[in-house]
Amino acid sequence: MRGKIKNFDAIAVTPARKAALEIVEAGLFAIDTEQAIQSRVSLKDDTLKIDDRSFDVGNFDRIFVVGVGKCSLEAGRALENVLGDRLSGGIVLDVHRGVLKKIKAYSGTHPFPTEANVDATSDIIRLLSSLTEKDFVTFVISGGGSTLLCQPQNMVCAEEAEILKVLFEKGATIEEINTLRKHLSLARGGRLAEYAYPASSVALIFSDVPGDNLGFIASGPTVKDATTVDEAKTIVAKYDLEKSTGLKIEPLKTPKEDKYFEKVKNILFISNATALGAMKEKADTLGFKAEVVTATLSGEARDVGRKIAGDTAGLPPKTARLYGGETTVTVRKSGRGGRNQELVLGALGGISEKTLVLSFDSDGHDNQGRYAGAFCDIMTKEKTEGLGLEAGEFLENNDSAAFFEKVGDYIETGDTGSNVSDLVIALRYE
Repeated sequence: MRGKIKNFDAIAVTPARKAALEIVEAGLFAIDTEQAIQSRVSLKDDTLKIDDRSFDVGNFDRIFVVGVGKCSLEAGRALENVLGDRLSGGIVLDVHRGVLKKIKAYSGTHPFPTEANVDATSDIIRLLSSLTEKDFVTFVISGGGSTLLCQPQNMVCAEEAEILKVLFEKGATIEEINTLRKHLSLARGGRLAEYAYPASSVALIFSDVPGDNLGFIASGPTVKDATTVDEAKTIVAKYDLEKSTGLKIEPLKTPKEDKYFEKVKNILFISNATALGAMKEKADTLGFKAEVVTATLSGEARDVGRKIAGDTAGLPPKTARLYGGETTVTVRKSGRGGRNQELVLGALGGISEKTLVLSFDSDGHDNQGRYAGAFCDIMTKEKTEGLGLEAGEFLENNDSAAFFEKVGDYIETGDTGSNVSDLVIALRYE
């Protein structure tokens, strides 16, 4: 199946490259939001079925959809078809623009919040707060939801953005970032479940967090929060955030009462394991001995890339190794690129004649840029030398996007409508 990678034909100029790109597309099709909902969610008579789980919705007067994150617009469109006349309305807040039939669609900003996010979040809170025990909500929670669900107290969203910039620059983990974000917004850390009470609900959760801890995906707006104000304060101190931003940061408490969570069923609907399984199956079909090494890849992107390249060089011919997760980039200079392109640029020095390393962001935008990711092989190395480029200079300037534009070995998908963290392919092809 083809069609996810826009520049497929331009870059698939060797059998190994073609194989790697086909593996990428298998992963992307497996996590396609609309396709997954249409095939795995159904409503027949009064039974809402999600995989092997059934929910009796016959006693509810109204059914709403509330979605946040990079998958919510596509999910909203699919759920309108599934729920049909039973759907009373709803709201989705995505980074993409679109118009739905019964659901109000908002477009917010990412990775930093703005007042548009605040306004849309306020509308979600108003809707949920108006519900009664005769209502049912289908939540869609996906990556990007943390930034979108901005409802600050004791600060404005621009100040939250300053805090995020410092955390990104200092290489904080997603768990640290989202622990603090839960305690900076009145819409995260279980708050949406609190507002929806006493309505009943089910949450379809699309994980972009390595390890799939539901409390950290989009900062867990429908999940009882296990983190504390003291943990949030520890992160503020660890990264010296008050000094760096000039702000007085006062973390908020999150709801802990069990009653708010007894009527919500949180379901891990899609994760990077979904993509990795499809990628392994495709690699096996193409004649590789494929292995999923980890779904929780982490570490400094350039170092991870260097290690993956070194490990791949010693593998037997026709071997594929697959990884999912999220590395970090310590920002040193103001170049363009993201962790996927930086990982591949870090791998370039260890590439041999018979190896290939590819890394991409499943949402189609590595660090919000034009490219989903990049790959490198011996041809990349030869083009680098032929153009007189010093890969190390681009790496030190955090300018991986500029490097891959020059050698042409970037991956372009545009918006995928999916978001399950980053995915890495390492091939020893001969």
